[in-house]
Amino acid sequence: MSGHGGNIRELTARLGCLPEEILDFSANINPLGPPEHLWNLLAGCLGDILQYPDPDSTELVQAIAEQYQLPAEQIVPGNGTSDLLYATLRAVGANPCVRPCPSGRHRDLPLHESLAEKKIQRAVIPVPAYIDYRHACERAGLEALPFLLPAEDDFQPNLDHISPLLQPGDLLILGQPNNPTGRMIDRTALLALADQHPDVFFLLDEAFAGFVAGYSSLAGSRENIITLCSLTKLFAVPGLRLGFLAASEELCNAIQEQLAPWSVNALAQAAGKAMIGDTDYIRKTQELIRKNRETLSKDLAGIPLLRVIPGTADFLLVQLKGRLTAAELEDRLLQEARIAIRLCANYEGLEEQYFRVAVRSEEENNRFVAALQEILLPRQKRGSFSVGYGSRIKKTPSLMLLGTGSDVGKSVLVAGLCRILLQDGVRVTPFKAQNMSLNSYVTRDGGEMGRAQVVQAQACRLDPDVRMNPVLLKPSSDVGSQIIVLGKPVGNMRVTDYVRYKEQAWQEVCQTYDALAADFDCIILEGAGSPGEVNLKSHDIVNMRMARYSQSPALLVGDIDRGGVYASFIGHMAVMAPWERQLLAGFLVNRFRGDVSLLADAHAFVEQRTGKPVLGVVPWLTNLGLPQEDSVSFKAGLYDSPKPAAGEHVEIVLIDLPHISNFTDLEPLLEEKDVWLRTVRQVDELGEPDCLILPGSKNVVGDLVWLAQTGLDKAIIQRAEQGCLVIGICGGFQILGKTVADPHGIEGEPGALLHGLGLLELTTELAAHKTLTRREGQHLPSGQPVHGYEIHHGQTDSSGRDGSVAKPLLSFADGASCGLADPSGRVWGSYLHGIFDADPFRRWFINDLRERKGLAPLSGQGTQYDLEPALDRLAGVLRQELDMDAVYRLLGI
Repeated sequence: MSGHGGNIRELTARLGCLPEEILDFSANINPLGPPEHLWNLLAGCLGDILQYPDPDSTELVQAIAEQYQLPAEQIVPGNGTSDLLYATLRAVGANPCVRPCPSGRHRDLPLHESLAEKKIQRAVIPVPAYIDYRHACERAGLEALPFLLPAEDDFQPNLDHISPLLQPGDLLILGQPNNPTGRMIDRTALLALADQHPDVFFLLDEAFAGFVAGYSSLAGSRENIITLCSLTKLFAVPGLRLGFLAASEELCNAIQEQLAPWSVNALAQAAGKAMIGDTDYIRKTQELIRKNRETLSKDLAGIPLLRVIPGTADFLLVQLKGRLTAAELEDRLLQEARIAIRLCANYEGLEEQYFRVAVRSEEENNRFVAALQEILLPRQKRGSFSVGYGSRIKKTPSLMLLGTGSDVGKSVLVAGLCRILLQDGVRVTPFKAQNMSLNSYVTRDGGEMGRAQVVQAQACRLDPDVRMNPVLLKPSSDVGSQIIVLGKPVGNMRVTDYVRYKEQAWQEVCQTYDALAADFDCIILEGAGSPGEVNLKSHDIVNMRMARYSQSPALLVGDIDRGGVYASFIGHMAVMAPWERQLLAGFLVNRFRGDVSLLADAHAFVEQRTGKPVLGVVPWLTNLGLPQEDSVSFKAGLYDSPKPAAGEHVEIVLIDLPHISNFTDLEPLLEEKDVWLRTVRQVDELGEPDCLILPGSKNVVGDLVWLAQTGLDKAIIQRAEQGCLVIGICGGFQILGKTVADPHGIEGEPGALLHGLGLLELTTELAAHKTLTRREGQHLPSGQPVHGYEIHHGQTDSSGRDGSVAKPLLSFADGASCGLADPSGRVWGSYLHGIFDADPFRRWFINDLRERKGLAPLSGQGTQYDLEPALDRLAGVLRQELDMDAVYRLLGI
């Protein structure tokens, strides 16, 4: 390592890894990251780089003066406190204006009355201390007199011991708090010492004072006190380089002469002006640092080989006991956990057993403690110390696919990557923390999860597991959804209610991810919507927050067929916080039609603008044969082919209910060449189809009202009377009955009772309990096997007025039954989702329609609805079009 912490370039060269792979505990930067508003501000100020900055930083100085209640003449901004430190020591070492007024007279006295004409020759530095204090003294020609602080006192400065050392014309340099010890000196005692030695300058480095709750700056408190304040550490912008000092006007003038013109650039001036008064951010920082420092200190102290020096700053000094040196410990941390610490052997007064660590986020601190446990504790004792979730030292390799919006193809690409990894012998699983979809699936153990993750599980050749999608939202209205957690409904919530519930859901998500990660070699995560939704960021549990928790590099997927994909890539980067940008590893262009070579200039532009590469262009894949992510894609697929199927065919109309759910029940029909499937939302679009299907609904009550409002209810009844086959699936099955009652307010007002279409002799009541079950059995009229699942609140009664029970449509292996047909067989329905997935039944159903229409039935089973060939085809395309070497590097496998 170099003389300072935070040298990521040196570490990456040493380890041969990417910068984002390193967890840096060597640099003491605010773990909150920069204030969110800063990025918009800096983006708006980019035009200022076309002009020279204000050489006097007038607005910045005024903002500092107002915040600290000081005259502007007593403030000097600079290119970081290091720049000001060196300039100050040059000024006091070379300028005759070096001694404060011994009489303590007012700071505004003329120069010849307030300063003696004698240079400062010596600087007293209690050590250990920031190493640049000595370096700056040497460059200024000042003698540096170190005063060793005793380790047995935890390096706490004793002013009674320092005072006798001070001579007129000395400069005493103190960190407040000290770096690297984090020790703070009592403010009253320090002021008393300054009063006791009016002919000594006190240079107080308050670079880390902003992290200390309740601290009151000593800026401007005495004529002989100079304070340094760093803004780049507190506000997490070390690359911006910005700080200021406060001193007497005369000394400020002398220091200013030692600085180069335009030492504070335009962007730094704008940022400093905005940051200096952000008291809410500072308060949050101080609360976080106090809480996390106390926890980290306690956790480190629980490891017998470590001694923690109590401190007040955003870092801790630690002594390593035993034979292992800090350098050897650092090497193991870097090699085994990609964690960097600050070695302290180059601090005067510290041995090779000392190291310093930053106080970072709770999750990062837990990772660090777990890594130390792995190295320093005997194996049998590691389990006795719990660091909570987020403590994985060796994370399960993972990669996240994010999207520039919904329906850009994330789900399909995740499935493709999962199949590639499976083919390459990796035990891989998909994961999506939260999915919003009406298209769900029931697992073997009766849990409900998103259908997209089911397809992804099949790509991994795994049984669907609700852990792959721990939170599922099923919209029931424009402002509310049913919330499914680990496969079970926890209730219906409005948006505001769910936002409050999200932190509880987040705990479930984290625990579920950890459990899943322990069972597999690799996880491919999927985001939801867009990580650029600034209105959702504060309570995100599925995009960048999940990427950070899982320590996953992320790729941003964009749909080029929609247009504007490259602007969207750049725009997403613009609204991302620094930690989010670090996690983003690159971009994927999806659904491209044309010559890929035409995109080379655009890719070069994006990489130059964002620093992130485009890792692949996925072509438009026609007739892929995989279930769509959502109803938008499903319907788009129908609208893309509005013309009837070629040759002899049957026409099937799908009623496009506003709350349509499990629309993939119909996808197998799209694969059949003699079927024309189209959607309808208006009466005049119905035509004269051979079959009309009412699909599943997440809000049967609302959809019944809609059918009446549009007149489709009467039109469907009329088509049934004319001989059109009418089918209802789940919610559609309920709609075909006489009434639907909602006594508990599951889908509307409690006590609601609506009339159905009356085409089947059945009534439904929406129960509080939800039926979730897998089914295998037989379609009784045809004798064909069927399989699928039931997801419904409805309890349907098909008994007659005389108590007779109608013959069911489906019989299941466990003895249960389901469904009903009218005596003519022209109207039927059931609760079974996936009924058309079974190839023999689907062909029987289509042939029955053909015969009703006067067409000869087709022999054989027709199309085989098998996802395996589609998944293998998708994997083949991705292997060819993506930079899979880069993907494997990101995964670290």
